[in-house]
Amino acid sequence: MKEWAYETMYILRGDLNDAQVDQEIEKYQNLLRDAGAQILETQHRGRRKLAYEINRQREGTYVQMNYKATGAAIATLERAMRLSEEVIRYLTIKQEIRTPASEEAEAS
Repeated sequence: MKEWAYETMYILRGDLNDAQVDQEIEKYQNLLRDAGAQILETQHRGRRKLAYEINRQREGTYVQMNYKATGAAIATLERAMRLSEEVIRYLTIKQEIRTPASEEAEAS
């Protein structure tokens, strides 16, 4: 199976305290590691007001994870997020991996 670089941005409920947020972040990082993914970076973006109410929530805590994984790992992660009551939204995108050869081709 081929590994790709991915970015997952998810929003946790705004009423979670800092310890609960850290616990949720760790849970999803461990889930990816157990599926064979390599975590590149995790950014805790903080609590922000949502543009519109989601599941009676007006605020949410934003978290961004960048990692390399297979498609099976993504399916496992998204299923866990879909079933979680703490995650109110999530989005996973495949990132383009730029190699030095492709950058040189674009420049010429």
